[in-house]
Amino acid sequence: MSKKDFSYGEPILMNKLHRSEGDINISPRRVQWQNDHLDAATRALLDEDARYFLRQSLSTPCLNAMTACGGIYIEDARGRRYMDFHGNNVHQVGFGNPEVIAAIKRQLDELPFCTRRYTNRTAVDLARKLAEIAPGRLKKSLFCPGGAEAIGIALKLARLATGRHKTISMWDAFHGATLDTISIGGEAIFRQDMGPLMPGTEHVPPADEYRCVFGCGERGGCDMTCARYVEYILEKEGDIAAVVAEPIRSTPYIPKPEYWQIIRRACDRHGALLIFDEIPHSLGRTGRMFTFENFGIVPDMVVIGKGLGGGVLPLAAVIAREDLDVAAERALGHYTHEKNPVLCAAALATIDYIETHGLVTHARDLGRYTLERLKEMQTRHPLIGDVRGLGLFLGVELVKDLRTRERATEEAEAVMYAALSRGLSFKTTMGNILTLTPALTITREEMDRALAIIEDSIAEVEKG
Repeated sequence: MSKKDFSYGEPILMNKLHRSEGDINISPRRVQWQNDHLDAATRALLDEDARYFLRQSLSTPCLNAMTACGGIYIEDARGRRYMDFHGNNVHQVGFGNPEVIAAIKRQLDELPFCTRRYTNRTAVDLARKLAEIAPGRLKKSLFCPGGAEAIGIALKLARLATGRHKTISMWDAFHGATLDTISIGGEAIFRQDMGPLMPGTEHVPPADEYRCVFGCGERGGCDMTCARYVEYILEKEGDIAAVVAEPIRSTPYIPKPEYWQIIRRACDRHGALLIFDEIPHSLGRTGRMFTFENFGIVPDMVVIGKGLGGGVLPLAAVIAREDLDVAAERALGHYTHEKNPVLCAAALATIDYIETHGLVTHARDLGRYTLERLKEMQTRHPLIGDVRGLGLFLGVELVKDLRTRERATEEAEAVMYAALSRGLSFKTTMGNILTLTPALTITREEMDRALAIIEDSIAEVEKG
């Protein structure tokens, strides 16, 4: 099949690269689920969607059409509600949070936009709030509409601050879909066939104790070879500007605290900055306001986004050490909506809701409970190879064989659709990992219901 004769056919289905970031949206199982659950009106809307939107993997063709969302739920045209354990990681405070929406409405009436060269009270309040809640010397911010743009700002600032341009980042990482962010990113589905990417972007394997490429499992456990390898590259290259990484990969991989502590010290010794991408999981999801707080270190910059807009509006921020404010004569972002008061109002309301409703503590406590429940589930189901998580950021890895750890990709997809039919939506990552990220407003009773759906769905697939 030539590139010009592109179609959603079998050759694409056989390409395992399409399983790296998310579930397959063009599989026979997807078609079967739609045949069983969609009405004529929804099908017509999906056809219209395909007619007017450019096709791309992971997004098109669409699964279904939403007509409503609220709290932990999304709703389709037939009135069926699904607990959304995906939410594109924007729903820390739940969908349609009334306090966030009220703040947006007030701001629309007061000041709906702020042109460049001007500031406004709401934007300044947000920058001050981020400086107050961020640990250490992370006191200076810059805002932009999306996470990829924020990563770009961080990369440019690192170049200006160090006089270097090289980076170290992780294979299998995702930092955005722009050319600069896929250069440091590590997923083939975004990089393949894109031609020359940014030079100087070194990549290393991520910390993954379950599937360690350095053979830690064969040596009886993690010995931090992966972290020492990062320092090896820092030493050999000698001119690395920054290590750019997700403190927790969205599968999730949960490194040991000493992993980041080793890399933090190595960056300091070799004059490199440490930039953390916390776009998917900052703001309380891991049981801390910032994910890196779980590891006992502070980066030189942290990038946050997604949930910062309260699940309503797009907003991201770079928070940097105050002494990295070195670009007064350069343009790092210069975005039209850099200090949009409506976006900033949504962010302030989001942070306030997280703090006043104790969502950080709730995520930590409910996450521990859920992880224990998943570990109990693992003892009953040979399909579950590993469970891991931090706060309400959880993953269940399915395998065909507990000894060989062969990825159970087809089984994971089957579990996903079985759960969807029971009213629970989540994402699969790396082909075989059920990634569970509910709203932080979820109750224990709702979590118990979701766990029952997961176990019933796994049991159904195991029976064949």
